[in-house]
Amino acid sequence: MGSNYLLMFVGWEGVGLCSYLLIGFWFKNQDYNDAANKAFIMNRIGDLGLIIGVILIFINFGSLNYADVFPKATAATSSVLTLITILLFIGAMGKSAQIPLYTWLPDAMAGPTPVSALIHAATMVTAGVYMVARNNILYSLSPIAMELVLIIGLATALFAATIALAQNDIKKVLAYSTVSQLGLMFVALGVGAYASGIFHMATHAFFKALLFLGAGSVIHAMHHEQDIRKMGGLRKYIPVTYITFFIGVLAISGIPPFAGFFSKDEILANAFRQSPVAWTIAVIASLLTAFYMFRLLFLTFFGKSRASEETIHHIHESPQSMTVPLIALAILSVAGGFMGVPEMLSGSNWIDGFLSPVFSQSHELNVEHHLSHATEFALMGIIIAFTLVMIGLAYNRYVRKAHVPAAEGSELSPAHKTIYNKYYVDEVYDSVIVKPLYAISRVFDSIIEKSGIDKIVNSFGVALNGGSRVLRLLQNGHLGYYIFVMVLGVILIVAFSYTR
Repeated sequence: MGSNYLLMFVGWEGVGLCSYLLIGFWFKNQDYNDAANKAFIMNRIGDLGLIIGVILIFINFGSLNYADVFPKATAATSSVLTLITILLFIGAMGKSAQIPLYTWLPDAMAGPTPVSALIHAATMVTAGVYMVARNNILYSLSPIAMELVLIIGLATALFAATIALAQNDIKKVLAYSTVSQLGLMFVALGVGAYASGIFHMATHAFFKALLFLGAGSVIHAMHHEQDIRKMGGLRKYIPVTYITFFIGVLAISGIPPFAGFFSKDEILANAFRQSPVAWTIAVIASLLTAFYMFRLLFLTFFGKSRASEETIHHIHESPQSMTVPLIALAILSVAGGFMGVPEMLSGSNWIDGFLSPVFSQSHELNVEHHLSHATEFALMGIIIAFTLVMIGLAYNRYVRKAHVPAAEGSELSPAHKTIYNKYYVDEVYDSVIVKPLYAISRVFDSIIEKSGIDKIVNSFGVALNGGSRVLRLLQNGHLGYYIFVMVLGVILIVAFSYTR
């Protein structure tokens, strides 16, 4: 809520530090430490772009205060604005886990589940969305940057949604879902629907925090088991968790009247206004979301339990300290969307009016062409119908046919294997970036560090050590020697004084 880029940067780095410390909370686990380092380093890559962008803002506008920068933006050249906004967006790509800087977020699930709910679903990861929306005037003056935001958002939303289809770790599914939903928020920003992006950011905080905490309750009940292939039938053991989790799934899938329906539908309507192609890609990502979230729900809570007898015997509902927050978030996931009910549904769209002072200048720069109510109703009906179809497909596959994903190590089709392994992006990064950097660092360490710098620095130590050996001869511990030196010194002083 700071009024300048400096305060924003302090908060920006603060949440990054909290994320790093909490991902590596179980510090004795090397995998978790590696995940924390990965998140920290990938965010630093994005932050480099942000820092350079802020420096350019200061150089070109002479201030870091929003109130000083934004009025001067219209006088700046388009090339300068494009460079600044792209650099700022690089920071947003890192913080909000967009392609290509998204791989840290799924690994961040190594942290405790409440951390995932608070930081990696509702606060830190949405900082990039907020930052772009806060700089809406700069982006509205740079069509190239807006196109980039839209393309990256669409690519991330679809890419992450396909990966989530094949994941079997309950938290990994939610992690890739978060990446996909963040992509949709950037789609809204990319088409100039800043209020819609912030609206979805708010509703997403409700239902995604609910889903993460619900996942934590499931993991608690299953004695730290996170593989949904080893769950099933949990709704009769943990009914409060089941009902609240179900509400979260309905909300993220965009089923009316839950919160996600209003915010997501607004994004899709604005995307259609900008480009039918963008709308199509965003709709596909949304439909995949409905499928993989109900896949997660059905495999976890429906059918027969696939856990061991010992685990089943000890399954129990979480204590009130865990279920009360679930109920509160479930209420928000149901009612939160009503702050943005569109006029076509006889609503006042309160959040749009609330944010209009922030985005009014951008709306003046980019005049919107509103869709007719008939078109909006048609689009809404199409999306709801196809969403219900996707839910039906998930129900048929995972409840009626009781299909269970293949066990670890089983033979998979090439396409399934590729998606299950997340398109091998981590492996590509490791081969193309990480290993070459390690190789270069080893060369620098052996040739420049040890053979060059270390030898130069150590030579001073060797010289001082040699000199100390000579000086140590003066300190031999014999009193007679000390008296002799003192007398000799006195004689030399007297002789020197007489010769002057």
